[in-house]
Amino acid sequence: MPNDTSTPAGAPREEPAVEAPSPARPPGRTSSSDPGSAPEADPRAEGYRAVLAVREFRVVFAAHLLSLLGVTVSELALTVLVYDLTGSPLLSALTFALGFLPYVVGGTLFAGVADRFPARRVLVTCDLVCATCVAVMVLPGTPVGALLALRCAVAAVAPVFTGTRTAALTDILGDGDLYVLGRSLLRMVSQSAMLIGFGAGGMLLTVLSPRGAITVTVLTFLCSAVLLRLGTLDRPARTGKDVAGPLLAESLAGAGALLGDRRIRGLLLLFWVPAFFVVAPEALAAPYVEAIGAGPAALGLLMCAMAVGHIGTELYVGTALGPRARSRIVLPAAALGLLPLVLYAFRPGTVLAVAALVLAGAGAAYIIGLDQWFVEAVPEHLRGRAMTLLTAGLMTVQGLGMAGAGLAAEFFPVHQVVAASGVVGTVCTLLLVAEVRRTRVRYRSARQG
Repeated sequence: MPNDTSTPAGAPREEPAVEAPSPARPPGRTSSSDPGSAPEADPRAEGYRAVLAVREFRVVFAAHLLSLLGVTVSELALTVLVYDLTGSPLLSALTFALGFLPYVVGGTLFAGVADRFPARRVLVTCDLVCATCVAVMVLPGTPVGALLALRCAVAAVAPVFTGTRTAALTDILGDGDLYVLGRSLLRMVSQSAMLIGFGAGGMLLTVLSPRGAITVTVLTFLCSAVLLRLGTLDRPARTGKDVAGPLLAESLAGAGALLGDRRIRGLLLLFWVPAFFVVAPEALAAPYVEAIGAGPAALGLLMCAMAVGHIGTELYVGTALGPRARSRIVLPAAALGLLPLVLYAFRPGTVLAVAALVLAGAGAAYIIGLDQWFVEAVPEHLRGRAMTLLTAGLMTVQGLGMAGAGLAAEFFPVHQVVAASGVVGTVCTLLLVAEVRRTRVRYRSARQG
């Protein structure tokens, strides 16, 4: 299922209405009195090893890797299939874009599912729904319009799956440091799987038809469903029971409560706003390579550079820094993360452009600490909806950021658009950093009071 790498407006309040989070369970375990308590982590393991020592997390990790690789392959194959059927570059590009835009629909209208029903049931059902949609795509008679509609359906289900899984990590790993590292590990795998998946998809398309390559995704969804059904515990819904009532109203009420809380709203925006601006160089990599007269190899380097910086820095932060140090670097790293894009103002060659993108990817160092702040700020009964909203918003703003960068490049040189993204993004992020710092002081006072 696609990963993060989260809106209807809620009425803002001057003071955050913060509920103190429930006492954190020891990492990797739940109380023995909890129904379906998770297996304990190996007390001798540390860092990412401690996360992988939890058997249930290993199942979630394997299911995530399987479905993510399958989705990445299918995205490439479906884009090629639509182009083969229509000969239209616009429809081919639209097929790829539809992987982002429906997130806001699914994440807003169906977010209540994540808290209303048991997590395992939601995750398995989402996998089966997506497997069914992709199976219909494979049928030879499926028209292009139906292919695009099915692509939208899979993308609309994705934020519910991802939000439910992210909230379930707090049950599997606790809501302390192991949760943060577990989320970090899934994020790094997502970055790596994109690179591997596109490469694998390209190789598959040399030996299989586009529909044949898409068939691989049906199998990965089914395998993910089996792993989650057999390898994870059946925990009750976060609301305590399956509740009746309009799902849409419950989802919108949850979004309103989250966005109406000043602290939570600021943290969400700190996830979303940098992501909106940082996608500009990737969205414009092909025209930039053409503008500087570089070749296809340069395009590959530019497309991979930011992911390399992200993975390397997140691995270092998760391994070498403790929770307090990760918390201290959140605001400085967020404030400086987009500045390397300003180097594009000088129209750099391939080497300097790659360096700028690696540094921009390294700016993601703030996300691990921000994950911890977010899970602490969100009340337990809203956690599933909060993670779903976070995922839907994150994917949506990236899609909008790519579209905005492309539109701006119709009127201005590509290097100026990327540099402007760095400047404007930094200014917006600095404003958010100031807001989050203010709400952090009030949040601490509320918890101590």
